[in-house]
Amino acid sequence: MASVKDVARAAGVSVATVSRVLNDSAAVSAPARARVLAAVADLGYRPNAVARSLRTDATRTIGLVIGDILNPFFTELARAVEDEARAAGYSVVIGNADERPDRQDHYVATLLEQRVDGLLLCPTAEITPLVRDMVERGAPLVFLDRTLPGLDVPSARVDGTAAVHDLVAHLHGLGHRRLAFVSGPATLSTGRERTAAFTAALAAHGLRVRPEYLAAGDFQAASGRAATARLLALPEPPEVIVAGDNLMALGALDEIRARGLAVPGDVGLAAYDDVPWFAHLSPPVTAVAQPVQDLGRRAVRALADRMAGRPVEQVVLAARLVVRRSCGEAAPGPARKEGSGRP
Repeated sequence: MASVKDVARAAGVSVATVSRVLNDSAAVSAPARARVLAAVADLGYRPNAVARSLRTDATRTIGLVIGDILNPFFTELARAVEDEARAAGYSVVIGNADERPDRQDHYVATLLEQRVDGLLLCPTAEITPLVRDMVERGAPLVFLDRTLPGLDVPSARVDGTAAVHDLVAHLHGLGHRRLAFVSGPATLSTGRERTAAFTAALAAHGLRVRPEYLAAGDFQAASGRAATARLLALPEPPEVIVAGDNLMALGALDEIRARGLAVPGDVGLAAYDDVPWFAHLSPPVTAVAQPVQDLGRRAVRALADRMAGRPVEQVVLAARLVVRRSCGEAAPGPARKEGSGRP
């Protein structure tokens, strides 16, 4: 492979001049810049990224640690982050925490050792010593999708409160009164926020919050199925089950069908967090949709500001309700209803 010395020799300039051209410095004459760029093209020269990072203390990489790569939400989010980062000239190194604090810290430590320029973190339930140390040192860190109480860290997340209120209003308008909710873990900010939004929406429509209709899950399909089994075994089962994420909704659907029940004829089903294949199920599933693509883009931009030392505002995006047929309704003309509230 051609070296920077080869480029300098071919262009008739010093190695320092080649370096200035490659780093887009203005302190190079136009003729010299043209000769360097021509030599780079002729020789097929590619800068050594590792060597450059040792000199500049920058690697043009960012780290992304997500909660669960098997969850379609995180898969789409990672793609959005990667697309935006690549457009900004960064590569992304991804770690899958599998919702485990120890695995999260393993990837965080590994990414720091690889000298990433910044880190996007979907934190697990615990404030680990490693994460706290990063915050105290002022490391370029942005929380994504979730937050940790007590830590002053910029974040990019979605507020689904208005969309959940729209969902409950929609179900109430269809005549449903017995509404159950399968929540995510109370240890996660997203689990707490979605449960709070659902119970507040019930109260706003004069519906009693029945403790037996609030079932705990863990954002995994198996917990959605187990919770649905308990709900359907109640003396007075719910008319509609709202799952706190897409995987738990699939688990709920499995249990409903295993019992020989029909959706929505015997029980309605709705989900927080829409996924493309919900539209292709029979019946299509009503869901609260998060703006995943925009969330990923805004998170990368927030991290770029953080890495550059610029002020970073908290990013809070609004979810929206997508009305389909899994709760007994016929989908309206455009099958999307925008959330009416503001985060």
